[in-house]
This record gives sequence, C-alpha cells and structure tokens, in this order.
Amino acid sequence: MEAIIEIQSRNEVSRLVRTFYAKVRKNPTLGPIFNTIVHDWEVHLERLTDFWEMVLLHSGPGAGKFSPVPVHREVDDKMDHQVSESHFNTWLALWFDTIDSQFKGEVAEYAKQHAHKMAHILFFKIMEGRMET
Repeated sequence: MEAIIEIQSRNEVSRLVRTFYAKVRKNPTLGPIFNTIVHDWEVHLERLTDFWEMVLLHSGPGAGKFSPVPVHREVDDKMDHQVSESHFNTWLALWFDTIDSQFKGEVAEYAKQHAHKMAHILFFKIMEGRMET
C-alpha cells in the first residue's frame, strides 16, 4: 500500500485520477457506462488529469478547455436517459474512498468538496436537459 500523501503536483493528481478510474472501470454500476462511452482510456485519463490539475492546483493545460455539462448530457442520451442520482452517488463514494485511502491535506479535502458540488450540478443539468427535449 502506498503512503498517504498530499496532493501537490500533477503527479499526485494523475495518481488520484488513474486509481479512481481503475475502480470505476471495475464497478458493476459505473463500469458498463464508462467502458461503453470511453474508447481511448489513456486520452480520457490525461484529459481528466488536466481538468483536476486545473481545479485542484490552479495550473496545467486545463483552463478554458472543459465544458462538462454537454458531455454528461450526451452520456445520458447514449444511455437512453438512464443516468440517475444513484450513479452520481456511486461515483462520489468511489472518489471519496480513493482520496481518503491515499491522500490527506487541504487539497484532498477540496477535491471531495468540489466533486460533491460538481455531481449535484451535473445531475441537475442532465435533468434540465431531459426537460428541454
């Protein structure tokens, strides 16, 4: 087991993202969705590392590069509007577990807070998108 460390650089962000998505891919609820939608995992992991580096460290190539609402609405469309609040709760539980088992400090706590807010907003926007169609 690796030591519990603080998130201070892209290396730790990458470790977080890769460890987390390894769990997602194996999860019986989320795995089928992600493994259907994501065609190139390496590209996906790098893109998400860029995103979380921007969010957590305020650095990296992520600034202005991401628009998560349309992407998540598209996933919901591809999954026949079956994305539910329980999917987001599972995602959050895996995210929190990954952070709590490997990381400590203010940035780690912020990663959990930000993900919690983001999950609620994305779910709301997915529901809003369903009403628009």
